[in-house]
Amino acid sequence: MKKKMKLRLDCKHFVGEKPCRYKLLCEECDKYAPMGRRILIIKLAAMGDVLRTTPILRGFKRKYPKSHITWLTDENAYGLLKENPLIDRLLVFNAESILQVEVEEFDLLLCLDKEPRATALAIKVKAKEKLGFGMSPEGRVFPLNEESVYMFKLGLSDPLKFVINAKTYPELIYESSRLEYRQDEYTLTIPDEDVSYAKSFLLKHGISEEALIIGLNTGAGDIFANKAWTVDGFVELIKTISSEINGKMILLGGPNEVKRNREIYSRVGNLVYDAGCDNSLQQFSSLINLCDLVVSGDSIAMHIAIALGKLVVAIFGPTCAQEIELYGRGRKIVSELECGPCYKRECNKEVNCMNTISVDEVYHAVLDLLKDNGKI
Repeated sequence: MKKKMKLRLDCKHFVGEKPCRYKLLCEECDKYAPMGRRILIIKLAAMGDVLRTTPILRGFKRKYPKSHITWLTDENAYGLLKENPLIDRLLVFNAESILQVEVEEFDLLLCLDKEPRATALAIKVKAKEKLGFGMSPEGRVFPLNEESVYMFKLGLSDPLKFVINAKTYPELIYESSRLEYRQDEYTLTIPDEDVSYAKSFLLKHGISEEALIIGLNTGAGDIFANKAWTVDGFVELIKTISSEINGKMILLGGPNEVKRNREIYSRVGNLVYDAGCDNSLQQFSSLINLCDLVVSGDSIAMHIAIALGKLVVAIFGPTCAQEIELYGRGRKIVSELECGPCYKRECNKEVNCMNTISVDEVYHAVLDLLKDNGKI
């Protein structure tokens, strides 16, 4: 009688359409590694939110040492997660991956997005336990478990989100996920080729790897008004740091900052090194990794700096400073205008929240943070 083929479909190494990493048939292999608890995380956007969700991986791996984590995300955030050693499988959100996860079965699903495409999928996916947010038959977002109710209410009540709440985002997602929060850090791994890219930047500009480097990220996305500090503020900060601190400064930004970085550079000349605004996400991360300290508004650059363990001076206007976890390595500068935070997309105020933040305030946060951490 012909022997039936042995398939270990629950093995972490099994691929199916091609040989596994060990290039052996299941019946010949002694490397069987059962997946254990199958977990699906749905966190699609935005990039900063995706990165600040990575602490949850440590919590899940601690609670479920034998587990297989699939993360579903948007293509623009893929680069932030693709080298993450705590993610067993990373999928880009598209028609193919949607079909795939709808066929599969999971032990646990966590959806931390409230947008329709994510919450609808959370309902469709087969999972024994569902946490976070889903979509009701009426097409409305709702909390899937009692522990997610508080995080859900933050989106419904401005007083709760803007004034009363004192929990950081990592605390909130741990609570929603029924996990114990232990100050777990972000996880971000920079590929070797991008580490080399950053080193070549230093070599090109004659900057020693031993030099004190301060990164100045001038933008903060284009969704909310006034998330970025003023051009004048950065210009004067660069001049002050140059005259008072023995270090190098790198001007950081993305496609949205081309115009403002050009203006800043034209006004400070050789006091700062311009890293350009056309770097890939991984290259941008590698440039931030060169820095001892990063000054930034509430942005992807701020989250990358946090993930890489950098000292951070974070400037806040329309968004909630209390939700950001700096892990004892930063200073938060928060506008004192009564109208903030507001999360408004447009602001017509002549004196807005970022106008009120002084160069002296930012400079002394930089100075104190460097001194307190033995950098100067």
